[in-house]
Amino acid sequence: MDSITLTKEPSMFRRNLCCRTSLLAAVVVLFSLSYAHAQCDPHNPNPPSPPAQASVTLGGNDITIYYCAPSLRGRKVGTELAPYGKVWRTGANSATTLKTTSTLRIGNLIVPAGTYTLYSLPEQKGWKLIVNKQTGQWGTVYSQDQDLGRVDMMDGVIPSAPVEKFLIDFEHTQGNKTELHLKWDKTDVYVPVTATN
Repeated sequence: MDSITLTKEPSMFRRNLCCRTSLLAAVVVLFSLSYAHAQCDPHNPNPPSPPAQASVTLGGNDITIYYCAPSLRGRKVGTELAPYGKVWRTGANSATTLKTTSTLRIGNLIVPAGTYTLYSLPEQKGWKLIVNKQTGQWGTVYSQDQDLGRVDMMDGVIPSAPVEKFLIDFEHTQGNKTELHLKWDKTDVYVPVTATN
């Protein structure tokens, strides 16, 4: 009797472990989605700056940017929004997060695989993208000594009509190369991105 009980226990244990693992995975996914939403506006089911993401796969490696997307609502970029000459959170509310499974070359900056915060320095001519090592903070909390580096961004095609909702996207993707674009109002700036491994 004891030997029969012992042979059945590992099978039951495996089934219970499988169910628990599946349940844990589902909870993690739901928590991640609700966490992203909460970071954009924790008390509003329809936040004015909703959660958004930009994703691309380069040579089998995943790169994702999580951000909150503000809207113009009659305001102008460079003055009332993303003022020129001041570090900007590159979105709204919580800090904009870059996650990469590959080492990247963003412009001339080498970015090892990992998680980072993206800031930008808007200028009337020549924005800069800032890759910062501090993560998990509110978007207005910026520590320059945590910068991995800053890269010059190039001007893209000026939108024919103002872009109402801030947009981060990847364009012209081929193989292990793409362009990371920031678009808002009458601005389109970008930087080339290459997965190096």
